[in-house]
Amino acid sequence: MLISALCIGTATLWYTNSLVKELRIEERTKVNIWAKATKQTTKIEDLGEDVSFIFEVIKHNTTIPVMLIDDQGNINYYKNLNPYKVKDSDYLQRQLELMKQSHEPIVFEYADGKKNSIYYRDSILLTRLQYFPFVILLVVALFVLIAYLAFNSTRNAEQNKVWAGMARETAHQIGTPLSSMMGWVALLQQKEGNEDVAIEMNKDILRLQTIAERFSKIGSQPVLEILDLNKIVSRSVNYIKDRSSSKIDYSVELPSEPIMVALNPQLFEWVVENLLRNAIDALTGAGAIKVVVASQGQKVSLDVIDTGKGLRSSQMKQVFDPGYTTKKRGWGLGLSLVKRIVKDYHQGQVFVQRSELGKGSTFRITLTKA
Repeated sequence: MLISALCIGTATLWYTNSLVKELRIEERTKVNIWAKATKQTTKIEDLGEDVSFIFEVIKHNTTIPVMLIDDQGNINYYKNLNPYKVKDSDYLQRQLELMKQSHEPIVFEYADGKKNSIYYRDSILLTRLQYFPFVILLVVALFVLIAYLAFNSTRNAEQNKVWAGMARETAHQIGTPLSSMMGWVALLQQKEGNEDVAIEMNKDILRLQTIAERFSKIGSQPVLEILDLNKIVSRSVNYIKDRSSSKIDYSVELPSEPIMVALNPQLFEWVVENLLRNAIDALTGAGAIKVVVASQGQKVSLDVIDTGKGLRSSQMKQVFDPGYTTKKRGWGLGLSLVKRIVKDYHQGQVFVQRSELGKGSTFRITLTKA
């Protein structure tokens, strides 16, 4: 579509420029004829001679702005200028300067060797025609832009439907065996000697319920609560820390006072956990992860900083795209879900604040305080 638009614009520009050149030559010819007719009026010796044709030629010019200037620089005659401004001598002088810059004057001699000069500039029609291709280009550009926005909006809408459908189907599929597992755990609890096993299984069931609840919220507007961001972050970090390698050093910096933000706890914990898992993958086994929450007026920022392999500049722009992943194994869904949850559900922003190959990355979330 863009190539077609450029071809149309280029062809229009070329054709219009050719047409303008032809019209400019024709206007020059007309002014020459007008000049000759004006010259003839100074040579009329016989008052009985029929000079109506000469005056008809002079009168016929109704589009090309012209000025007749004597050899002293005085304006003797003008035509096709703004009738409301011609009484202003400054306006006439400005028009004369424009004409001098536009075209070479047509000079002719009359009685006693005196000279008159005719200055002119392009007609209004020719001036408009010069801008016509740019108008066409603008219209084509607007059409391409509108078409692109419409296509992008349709694609995003389809993407959102697919995301929502997949998420809800996943929640449904997880929910079915969960109900059965809860029944089996209840039976285990009734028999002596299985208490510890039942407790651990129950923890996993609760975790699966949380995951199913998260997926079920994708595609619908979740309920937000005014919560302390510090507690959400601490809970998420502790959960991931207990389930990751001891070779990873975790540190958390939180403000001393509570940071109250409108959040959906299940979804936002998912966001923090995904960023932490992404940081763990970047470390390739060992390193440090630092989580920093900072208050900035009405905004609050949450940084997840790792000392991993880092990202190239091209990767920084793509990491949140659905399906994009730098891992050999992975669907490229984690960070795209992070972006959707932060941007669509919490009206915040998430982006790569800094990244350097071999030195690590900083992912930042910004939210508005409640």
